[in-house]
Amino acid sequence: MISIEQSGPQGTAVRMRDFQALSGKAQLHWCENRGVPIFLKSLSALILCLTLMLTACSEPAQFKSTDISGADWGKDFALVDHNGIPRGLKDFRGKAVLVFFGYTQCPDVCPTTLASMRDALALMGGDASRVQVVFITLDPARDSAELLAQYVPAFHPSFLGLRGDEAGTAELAKDFRVFYSKQVGTTPNSYSIDHSTGSYVFDPQGRLRLLVRHGEIPGNVAADLKLLLAGK
Repeated sequence: MISIEQSGPQGTAVRMRDFQALSGKAQLHWCENRGVPIFLKSLSALILCLTLMLTACSEPAQFKSTDISGADWGKDFALVDHNGIPRGLKDFRGKAVLVFFGYTQCPDVCPTTLASMRDALALMGGDASRVQVVFITLDPARDSAELLAQYVPAFHPSFLGLRGDEAGTAELAKDFRVFYSKQVGTTPNSYSIDHSTGSYVFDPQGRLRLLVRHGEIPGNVAADLKLLLAGK
């Protein structure tokens, strides 16, 4: 038997004992000072908690829509709303902005998209006041300010219809990667317009962040908007 004594914390004796040869093997008994392993367990738990917290903080936001953060296009617009007020992204700073390109005589995609945006806002409670929906017409020849004022707010009073001239609309659509093409109708004024169906979302700092697919359920849109409003 070998007995070893050494000074421990607060002058207590920490004794390592019973080094014995049993059946030709050495057996080591643990330290009798139980404070050491308890401290180590507490420290390990603290390190684990900090690691989990840091991991959670560093995880990217899980958006339902397509994340296009960092895109170097679609940075702004300069149009006039249906009340005759010039508008740009700076006017909505502090809000998440949903932008959709369409036209009032669109038979399906445009009204269903605007209705879906309305339903998404209805799921957001008080946060709905921090979201601005913008409808940009691709048909300024027919979509006058008066017509937009009747059409767009019919889906929600806060929605804004924006318009420019023909040349400005074409340039803006190009900048936002929006495709559109007039399809001849039975009369010169009865044409339809084929166009892209996605919507764009800017965060409260005015940065282009998301592309929302046509047909995305309102719950997913609302969840994405809440993440952006939370600074994600």
